[in-house]
Amino acid sequence: MGKFSFKETKIEGLYVVKADVFKDERGYFLETYNEKDFFSAGLNMKFVQANESFSSKGVLRGLHFQKKFPQGKLVRCVKGKVFDVAVDLRKNSKTYGEWEAVVLDEENFLQFYIPEGFAHGFYVMSDVAKFSYNVTNFYHKEDEGGLLWNDEEVSVKWPIEEGVKPILSKKDLQNPRLKDI
Repeated sequence: MGKFSFKETKIEGLYVVKADVFKDERGYFLETYNEKDFFSAGLNMKFVQANESFSSKGVLRGLHFQKKFPQGKLVRCVKGKVFDVAVDLRKNSKTYGEWEAVVLDEENFLQFYIPEGFAHGFYVMSDVAKFSYNVTNFYHKEDEGGLLWNDEEVSVKWPIEEGVKPILSKKDLQNPRLKDI
């Protein structure tokens, strides 16, 4: 099994990954990662940690990154629907400060590969969302970094309904702007 399609976005290194999904009267089966297939596509990462979060509608998590121990991430929404965002923070990149987003949900089975050097976050569009991600480096609490979710310079077009205030952690409300990172 293990058949994937890899679509590179306008930002080098960011990929939307689609796996073959095998459905029948019992439900479905899919591979979410296969080293051979990913390596064949030039994605030679090694995952060292798997994480999962659960959030309610209107929660916005991010935009997060690790400073000295950057993490590549393969993310997917197992339940619900999220608007997933990656912002290029690679200093020498021609797309520094630009962002890309993809809607991930339990029905489209899409994944988003975000390499090291990006800020990452997501906004929950459904009543609840269970979010899963594999990372290429271990988490170090003292190494946390953040980018303000609504920085005008980056200008992410979050799909937040007019009059709705997203739910953010205190820490995420105090993240610096791109010019201050």
